[in-house]
Amino acid sequence: MLTLKLIMTPLLIAFVTLVGRRWGPGIGGWLMGFPLTSGPVSIFLALQYGRAFAARAAIGTLGGIASVCVFCLVYSLVSRKAGWPVSTLAAMMAFFAAIFLWNTASLGLIPTIIIDVLVVGLILLALPRRQVAQGTGVTPRWDIPARMLVATAFVVGLTAFAANLGAQLSGLLSPFPIFTTVIAIFTHHQQGADTASQLLRGVVVGTFSFLCFFLVVAVLLPVVPMFFTYLAATAGSIGVNSLALRFVRPSASPIPG
Repeated sequence: MLTLKLIMTPLLIAFVTLVGRRWGPGIGGWLMGFPLTSGPVSIFLALQYGRAFAARAAIGTLGGIASVCVFCLVYSLVSRKAGWPVSTLAAMMAFFAAIFLWNTASLGLIPTIIIDVLVVGLILLALPRRQVAQGTGVTPRWDIPARMLVATAFVVGLTAFAANLGAQLSGLLSPFPIFTTVIAIFTHHQQGADTASQLLRGVVVGTFSFLCFFLVVAVLLPVVPMFFTYLAATAGSIGVNSLALRFVRPSASPIPG
């Protein structure tokens, strides 16, 4: 189990980083919309704690998706007036405030989906969509290894403490935007607030992929074998994000490095 965590997570993170640098912040953010860390977390939860636990956690994860969108909106708005340290702090505070609100309630699958769609739609309308200039900066050699290490540590840590956190809180925290935070900081610092905002808009567009993935997991996992559940969830996620791609293509430009 630990070997799978240590191999799968960093490889996925490295792949997303390289693709984002090649095709730009909008495409990079869109690709981060796939459940690249929370998806493996869900699989590991099912293997370690059972399918019923993972299905309940999936409903929590759907709530966490809305919190990630709140993070993106706050970072984008604050970055217009402040640098990355203040933007990150404000966005993190907004994320955890949203998580706290979600955790005080025990909403079922249908109310959670309805709230998610409304929140994601409204935030997507609020985020700007601008053309951004092409970057020319170069990132340090340790950049990708550092991102891989941080993301892997998060997946290992969350799954290790999931039993103590409980299904709902584990699910709420599984989409924690650690990778989004790291890339947003680098993009903001190297290319400015507008480019960081385009990256985060791509992340919000990509959350429809999250919604599809964990909706399928929450519905099918209690009654369908794990392999077929996650296969269906992955196929649905890819299909939904493929349709969403047209919303980020016009604003894409290469990320430095």
